[in-house]
Amino acid sequence: MKYYLIAGEASGDLHASRLMQSLQREDPEAEFRFYGGDLMAKVGCTRVKHYSELAYMGFIPVLMHLPTILKNMRNAKRDISEWKPDVVILVDYPGFNLDIAKYVHANHICPVYYYIAPKIWAWKEYRIKRIKRDVDELFSILPFEVEFFEQKHHYPIHYVGNPTREEVDEWASLNPSERRDLSTESEGKPPLSGRFGGATIALLAGSRLQEIKDNLPAMIEATRSYAEQYDVVLAGAPAIPMEYYKPFVEGTHVRVVHDQTYKLLSEATAALVTSGTATLETCCFGVPQVVSYRLPMAWAYGLLRKLLLKVRYVSLVNLIAGREVVPELVADTFSVEALKRELARVMPGGEGREPMLRGYEEVRQRLGSQCAPDEAASLMIKLLKK
Repeated sequence: MKYYLIAGEASGDLHASRLMQSLQREDPEAEFRFYGGDLMAKVGCTRVKHYSELAYMGFIPVLMHLPTILKNMRNAKRDISEWKPDVVILVDYPGFNLDIAKYVHANHICPVYYYIAPKIWAWKEYRIKRIKRDVDELFSILPFEVEFFEQKHHYPIHYVGNPTREEVDEWASLNPSERRDLSTESEGKPPLSGRFGGATIALLAGSRLQEIKDNLPAMIEATRSYAEQYDVVLAGAPAIPMEYYKPFVEGTHVRVVHDQTYKLLSEATAALVTSGTATLETCCFGVPQVVSYRLPMAWAYGLLRKLLLKVRYVSLVNLIAGREVVPELVADTFSVEALKRELARVMPGGEGREPMLRGYEEVRQRLGSQCAPDEAASLMIKLLKK
């Protein structure tokens, strides 16, 4: 069968690539065409466009790049129509992908499957109308989404397990000589260990340019007092060149490693992490963390959050646990002083460290043990054969 996939960012590239591998095992004749990244390209077939040309975040960046975004949408729609796939599989990235779903559905091209459900429980809940209308099957990787979609909105979905837990467990089970970073390619990279033989604070500042610009300077400042005891290491994001990081880290105590995020987390003592999949990866590695997310006009966001957001938390760790396991410093609560304070609490000897580690175990239990891409691929092919 012919599968057309669209992933708009680094985490989507990872999850989509593993889904493609699972689909290949279930369907040896599988053909892929996709918008995605290097990991999807490594699986094979034809990449139409790299996700780095799609990943714009925030009102101003989106407005500035609107002609490019609209052009990419038009190209994707035309390409799908010409290639005539058996199914379109959309991976997160709802601003772009729901428009694609509408087009495919309206033109009766093929079924639309959504792998990694849009997070409408947090923002823009009205999108449920578009999902019900344009998406044939929805595949969730977060256990609490089942109640939201099925009980609140009467829309049946498939919970297939969480790929992040499975990816981390798989990496951890390998022998050191066999390990590579499952989130990127790490062959031929220099060793990670630094001046302090593994005493490391990890910085995960996001996968988009704007996220890095907004969050990294404060992370660097907050870890300055640890520079004589810990190696402070920034995980370079896929598709972000080293040249972009240089103005932030030159002359500081921070060094950057690319393509070694899992290895970094496996050795880290603690971490500062922007909200997103990285918070769950950090949890699965058992690394105490502080979740931080600085936004321009933070005071306005603080007000809007009270009025518009439907959830109490922004990190996946807290959302899955249903309570605060990790501290969240977001928008109006974000500051360098707050980062310093919360980091001290989760460092060795801090009063927040052991309770957080116990909370991590609760989160892992809730995620379950299914292999998400295998489960999703098997279900997808069964549904398509019907």
